Amino acid sequence: MKSKLHRVKITQAELNYVGSVTIDEDLMDAANLIENEKVQIVNNNNGERFETYVIKGERGSGMVCLNGAAARRAQIGDIVIIIAYGMMTEEEARTYKPSLVFPDDNNRLVN
Repeated sequence: MKSKLHRVKITQAELNYVGSVTIDEDLMDAANLIENEKVQIVNNNNGERFETYVIKGERGSGMVCLNGAAARRAQIGDIVIIIAYGMMTEEEARTYKPSLVFPDDNNRLVN
């Protein structure tokens, strides 16, 4: 695991979109997520697990929007975990510290 946004709330779902998950740029920065990076999304409400890629959302908005086919995997208000994985050598993996982010109930960073 490279990065994790733990228990963020889905704020939007846009079925008629090319695809992806749009995430508030503040959350992306805190979790060390990169635009177009592949992520796994785990829905705590219904058990769905799926993969997509990240698009930058408006900074400070708290946005977590599922786009395209991913919009069928969750409803607005569902709580999800967004995880990114990275490739590294075994030596690097033994000392790597992932970026773990635990936002508040409104997808805002907690100091």
